Amino acid sequence: MIRVGVLTVSDRGARGERADESGQLIKQIVEGELEARVVEYAIVPDEQGEIEARLRSWIDLGDLDLVLTTGGTGFGPRDVTPEATVAVIQRPAPGLAEAMRARGIAKTPHGMLSRGVAGIRGQSLVVNLPGSPRAVRESLEVILPALPHGLRLLRGEAVEADHQYPGKSR
Repeated sequence: MIRVGVLTVSDRGARGERADESGQLIKQIVEGELEARVVEYAIVPDEQGEIEARLRSWIDLGDLDLVLTTGGTGFGPRDVTPEATVAVIQRPAPGLAEAMRARGIAKTPHGMLSRGVAGIRGQSLVVNLPGSPRAVRESLEVILPALPHGLRLLRGEAVEADHQYPGKSR
């Protein structure tokens, strides 16, 4: 079972002025399409220190395999989720963010304005998702197929059979 944390970054959400549609959608998708359970969930304001602190505390407790953030990845002056994530991760995982951006760009030129990053801290993977429910769904569609294998690799559990591609033999 993949243990997931969902962190929504939103000033208005943190003040209770806006429903967290994206965070709830992430929970629905990962619990429905992965062997996953959301064990941590929070909404924090667009404050780099608060985002960093939450990510560190969740990951360093060792209870999470995957942290998915939503929000704060654009060009706005308070969009600091990527900076907070970079401060916390120990190793980048750029392929995930590149794949999500490629999907976004295929849908709209605004997709290239996403600054989300992905990376590893300890044995946990952190992935920044956009803030809109539509973009969350599109981004997860791209990365979900790769996540179980990537997380097994992080835990040192991947075996040779995991490296086989469906429909191809080596």
